[in-house]
Amino acid sequence: MRYVFHIDVNSAYLSWSAVYRIRELGEKEDLRDIPSIIGGDEESRRGIVLAKSVPAKKYGIETAEPVASARRKCPGLIVVPSDFQVYKRYSAAFLDILKKYSGEVYQYSIDEAWVVLDGCEEIYGDIVRFAYKLKDEIRDTLGFTVNIGVSTRFDLAKIAGDFEKPDKVHTLFEEEVERKLWPLPVDVILYVGKKMAASLRNLGIVTVKDLYDADYEIISRNLGKFGISLWENVHGKDIDPSGYHDGEQKGYGHSTTTASNTTDWETAKEVLMGLSDRVGARLRADKVYASCVSVSVRYDDFDHIGKQMMIDNPTNSTSVIFDKACELLASIWDGVRPIRQLGVRTTKIADEKYEQLSLFDAVLNGTDESESCVPKSGGCVKTDMDKMAKADKAMDELRLKLGRDIVKRGNQL
Repeated sequence: MRYVFHIDVNSAYLSWSAVYRIRELGEKEDLRDIPSIIGGDEESRRGIVLAKSVPAKKYGIETAEPVASARRKCPGLIVVPSDFQVYKRYSAAFLDILKKYSGEVYQYSIDEAWVVLDGCEEIYGDIVRFAYKLKDEIRDTLGFTVNIGVSTRFDLAKIAGDFEKPDKVHTLFEEEVERKLWPLPVDVILYVGKKMAASLRNLGIVTVKDLYDADYEIISRNLGKFGISLWENVHGKDIDPSGYHDGEQKGYGHSTTTASNTTDWETAKEVLMGLSDRVGARLRADKVYASCVSVSVRYDDFDHIGKQMMIDNPTNSTSVIFDKACELLASIWDGVRPIRQLGVRTTKIADEKYEQLSLFDAVLNGTDESESCVPKSGGCVKTDMDKMAKADKAMDELRLKLGRDIVKRGNQL
């Protein structure tokens, strides 16, 4: 029999910070037992709540709210900065335990993964009892707790793992779906966010059972391919986790909350350049290229909008990413509405690049495609790309040796 576990670290960033401080720094107080959060820099208003303790949750503190807001709810709140180097180490240790028991581990994010156990009953015995054993092993060995969802499908295992937290094991087998899943709100289905849930409610679909009973043609006509995918999902079609195998990086992004609400283009462009610079540096460090750039905007009233565009030639150039980010921002922002947060992200990652120099590009740049990019007047696309790549490389090397802030681009000064 083939079983699927979905294993999710409880409040991962806060748990990992707590374990690190106790086990490696020798601290006595456990962040998980007091009102505490993982958050950003309060003074520069760049802070949002990344993770919260159970005691902090009792004050009404929510993930992704501003740190300043959380502080107002709980004046004695302990705010700890994030440390992704620590998180990567604990994530790797967590995955190492999972890989002891299965050669088929699919990492979904830094703090969660699916594990496939096929024909293992003779080795591990009762599968639910083994899930409890695995949960306890992770807790006793690494010092943090996890939730485990058990099913024969990837999507159902993930839903099961979210039923009740922390430190729990839940099952959601096919024969349990009608009793356990159908009465729940439709947004428990994988990939149903707030906007899709609202669209479904507009069609009278509130519960998972409503979606199961919905007419296929109505779903198709109103919600398109994504709606069809959800409808097929509740009718038994499982998701494909292969895109997440071994934690494959699917995107590179950075966002920041501005020091004050931004209402002018020059400030917004400075922020975009800083974000594009960081994203480009990460792409180059991993020797990969992106074919899609997206920009996200959060306004002062916390309304959020985003847009993406494809790039003809996969890139890891800061300049190209920045140009596309500016183009995207111009298409979604009127230059008046105050911006609180900006983000730049690249996706569709590949480890090879190609360059398409069209005849139109060549004419604009004074070149002839029949020649080896020898300029007749003006510049050359390929030469410009080479120059940008060399400049990026030089900056990366300086920063690696002397620190990130040692060198800045002209429009960051």
